[in-house]
Amino acid sequence: MLVDDAPDARATFLFAHGAGAAMDNPWMNDFTALLVERGIRVVRFEFAYMAARRDGLRKAPPRAETLKDEFRDAVAHASTAPLFIGGKSMGGRVASLVADELHDVGTIAGLVCLGYPFHPPGKPEQLRTAHLLELRTPTLICQGTRDQFGTAQEVPGYRLSPAISLHWLDDGEHGFVPRKTISGRTKAQNLGEAADAVAEFIASQL
Repeated sequence: MLVDDAPDARATFLFAHGAGAAMDNPWMNDFTALLVERGIRVVRFEFAYMAARRDGLRKAPPRAETLKDEFRDAVAHASTAPLFIGGKSMGGRVASLVADELHDVGTIAGLVCLGYPFHPPGKPEQLRTAHLLELRTPTLICQGTRDQFGTAQEVPGYRLSPAISLHWLDDGEHGFVPRKTISGRTKAQNLGEAADAVAEFIASQL
């Protein structure tokens, strides 16, 4: 685990990585720093398949459903209240699979997904939203408007729980990066906007 403390932190965010990049990849590092600046303590961890890569064992990401116990274990080691869970892409999806059971017993206060993988790229018919229909946990999803895992044209047509709030990042792809020449925006602006949205969501649940 990596722990980034924030002075006078008002909450802890357990932050899981995406399918193909470790907990200390540049995107995770940058977003963690932005959250710490906003008074949020961030705890990062790695799923076993990713940790094995540090020992030279190249393992493909397993099915998200098989990682639920690992996420539960991470929660047990990071349970500083108030606690929010979530992650980038696959990490957020795994968190969403265990969120209700943890929220129902008061272990977590909310869920944050950054670039939710609503479907595999190029396969919009293979939706990963069944459990999101009845989700009870207060949830924020930050999504780039042109995210290939679920665009601003696709997602509003999905049936999602009223507990879920969506924050769209203009012209962002899966990592929230916009096309500056088209949108006039920068990656830094979109990341900062997403971090602001997360901080505001966390504050609203305290």
